[in-house]
Amino acid sequence: MNAQTQRFSITGGAGSIECALDLPETAPRGLALVAHPHPLYGGTMDNKVAQTLARAFVAIGYATVRMNFRGVGKSEGVHDAGRGETDDMALLLEHMKQQYPDLPVALGGFSFGTFVQSQLQQRLIAQGAPAERLVLVGSAAGKWAMPEIPANTILIHGEHDETIPLSDVLDWARPQDVPVIVIPGADHFFHRKLQHIKNFVVEMWHR
Repeated sequence: MNAQTQRFSITGGAGSIECALDLPETAPRGLALVAHPHPLYGGTMDNKVAQTLARAFVAIGYATVRMNFRGVGKSEGVHDAGRGETDDMALLLEHMKQQYPDLPVALGGFSFGTFVQSQLQQRLIAQGAPAERLVLVGSAAGKWAMPEIPANTILIHGEHDETIPLSDVLDWARPQDVPVIVIPGADHFFHRKLQHIKNFVVEMWHR
C-alpha cells in the first residue's frame, strides 16, 4: 500500500501464504483483516478496493493485514472455492492475535472476499469470539451462499454493479434488516468512487 507496508508470510493449509501489514501511526486500537476479490478473475491483495479498505481501517487506528489467497502472487496452493481461503484467513487471524493480543477484531472484504469474511465470522460466532464488526463491499450475494451477517455490518454496494446486481444484495439483506449503503453511479470496482468507501467506513465506525 505504501513504503511502510510490511510483507511477511505464514504457513497456510496448502503452503506459504503471502501477507501484508499496515500499521497506524499510533499504537493500534484494533486489528483488521481484509480479503480480496476472486483469485480466478485477477483478484489480489493489491486490488484497489482491498487497499482502500485497508486505508480506512488504518485511519481508524487498526493494525490491518491482507493476504494473497492460494495461488495468487507468492501464495502457494490452488483456489479452493472459499473453503481453504477461509481456513487460511482463520490462521492469519490467530497469527495476528499472538502479536496483537486483546484487541478488537474487524473483518473487511470485497466481492469474493465478502464470502470468505462472512464465513469466518460464522466460525468465530460458533467459537464464542466474533469479530466486532464486518465491512463488506460488493457483497457476493447471489454468486455465493452468503451466510447471515450481524446487524451492525457496514454493507457498501455500487448502484451499477455489473458483476453482482444491487437487487441481489438487497434481496439478501432485506430479510436480515441490514441497511445497504449504495454509491450512486458506482460499478463493481468503484472506479472514481473509491474515496466514498473509506469515508463511509471512517464516519460510521463509531455509530
